[in-house]
Amino acid sequence: MHLLVWVALLGTATLAVAAPAANYQLAQTYVLGGSGGWDYLTYDAASNRLFISRGTHVMVVDPSTGKIVGDVPNTPGVHGIALAPELGKGFTSNGTDGTVTAFDLITLATIATIQTGAKNPDGIAYDPASSRVFTFNGGSNDATVIDARTNAVVATISLGGRPEFPAVDGRGMVYDNVESTSEIVAINARSAKVVARFPLGSCQHPSGLSIDAAHRRLFAACTGELGVVDADSGKLVATIPTGAGTDATRYDPASGLAFASNGRDATLTVVHEDAPDRFTLVQNAATVLGARTMELNPLTGDVFLVTAKLIENPHPTSYRDRSTAVPGSFELLVFKRSGT
Repeated sequence: MHLLVWVALLGTATLAVAAPAANYQLAQTYVLGGSGGWDYLTYDAASNRLFISRGTHVMVVDPSTGKIVGDVPNTPGVHGIALAPELGKGFTSNGTDGTVTAFDLITLATIATIQTGAKNPDGIAYDPASSRVFTFNGGSNDATVIDARTNAVVATISLGGRPEFPAVDGRGMVYDNVESTSEIVAINARSAKVVARFPLGSCQHPSGLSIDAAHRRLFAACTGELGVVDADSGKLVATIPTGAGTDATRYDPASGLAFASNGRDATLTVVHEDAPDRFTLVQNAATVLGARTMELNPLTGDVFLVTAKLIENPHPTSYRDRSTAVPGSFELLVFKRSGT
């Protein structure tokens, strides 16, 4: 079946585009169990291991079998995991005590616990051009810069708002969503300075961020939509409707598909990049309630999501207590494209 959608071109015109469905389907569900919440996922293609933050530790899983193959312990309030494969290291952002754990990428043993001096390190990214790790600190509205070779903190960057998830272009630029001001900051990794700020206009409260490095396009998860931003000019070139609770985004350069995971309405939005300034909504695949964070296997195009069986709270007092996870029900969802 074909889907007729309207997409924005250069922010000035619209065009009707007919596009085939992407046909992503739930291929496998693995019950991982364990206690604790969850946040970001990071995939290591070299070892076929999926790193999943679980509140006080990082669960390491073989996503092809669902087998738990390791664990990175003692990461209090862990949010994200960044990998530096050429250095043989991984790094976690630990929100509770403001630290970063550096660990051996093969053995998973802790190498160092780095004191950032920041509040609630959240998003984290490794920039290979500068060999630096960047944590984006939601409690202190800044970023901590760490030399990944020496594990030393080398700079702190004021961001002027509450940061969320980062993306790197591999050339020495780091980008991060600033949720509280609805903009993206562009950081020169070597100078550790903000060199540009990109207002997102109608694309409000951005969380997840990913990049098409070849075509210089950033994909920001905003409230109910996916915003596409020129990574050089900062222009918002397109917005595509997603669903409720959009959190993470990913981009697959092999297929030209961008993804947004929508935890509250249990969908996975799939968008095709027809051209750098033209995008077509091709699918809203059904997922499972609470599946808000996501990762991509760039070798196969498989999409990984995690969630748990949730019991809705009829009288929530805050965003975080709207539902409760059933103990032991934490699970990994593997989505594959039909025919792969």
